[in-house]
Amino acid sequence: MFKYFKDSEIVGLDIGLVKMLDQAREIAGIPFIITSGLRSAEYEAENGRIPNGVHTRGLAVDLRCRDSRSRFLILKGLFAVGFARIGDEVDHIHADIATDLDVNVVWR
Repeated sequence: MFKYFKDSEIVGLDIGLVKMLDQAREIAGIPFIITSGLRSAEYEAENGRIPNGVHTRGLAVDLRCRDSRSRFLILKGLFAVGFARIGDEVDHIHADIATDLDVNVVWR
């Protein structure tokens, strides 16, 4: 169904999120490796996160990012397709499509 993602990589993720990721991947021209997608509420609670966060609702992914060139290309693709909630972390980029949280934010 998607050009760049296997079904096994996107289990439990919102279809709209995956469509946007597929488009962003096309623009970026480099692989998007999902290091974290759907998470259980138990996992989130055990790791000090809120149990009903965006990952538990299938609205978020973390994409591996280990160098500045990849970071630029991934961010370029995410912004181009309309992601409005992005976390720029040390070894990954968080992207989500939550509409019940602040939009037009990038955090580190």
